[in-house]
Amino acid sequence: MSTARDLLFVTLDVPGDHPVEQGDLSLALAGAELLDLLAGGAVLLIGDRLRPGPRVLTGDPLLDEAAARIQGEEPYESVEDWLWRRGRGLAEGYTAVLEAEGQLSTVRRHRWLPSRPVDRTTPADGSADRRSAADRWAAREPVLTALAATLGVTPDTGDGAPAAEPEDGTALTVLAAVGDAVTELEGVRQRRRVENAAFDNIWRAP
Repeated sequence: MSTARDLLFVTLDVPGDHPVEQGDLSLALAGAELLDLLAGGAVLLIGDRLRPGPRVLTGDPLLDEAAARIQGEEPYESVEDWLWRRGRGLAEGYTAVLEAEGQLSTVRRHRWLPSRPVDRTTPADGSADRRSAADRWAAREPVLTALAATLGVTPDTGDGAPAAEPEDGTALTVLAAVGDAVTELEGVRQRRRVENAAFDNIWRAP
């Protein structure tokens, strides 16, 4: 199973420090795809630029789509540019595909229960992808745990020991870019909250 699918299930099954923002998740999913493509040789990281490698079908339609969208001509994209371009709406795309496969289900709230939370996506019982993600999470696989950590989701180690970090330099480059992009997006959200609060204060002023 792909790292992106595993990451999505981890965010649904493991409590985090705060609710995972869809934009943050989309960026992390794009990073997860890129890590799998780099590991499989479908993409090459030359300096800070991504170049397509040999075309190999992975069997995962979303991962194959990601490979097909790698910029094939100069100027090649940076990791950061790829995350922002590929990540746009990616969380919704993964959710839709996994729902169509029967791996996820959406619990709809009833209008006569306004106090209930909004529609909630939950993993289906017996999902093969869910089991794969749970096994990888239990093993504290470095790449998966590092991606989840950028979203505020960390494993309960019990012994207090931190999860191991990936040793591969290419993986560390991608993970650092994901962390920077998530931080940048949070900065944008904070500025918008400040601007909206200031706008509200103008209208409330006597």
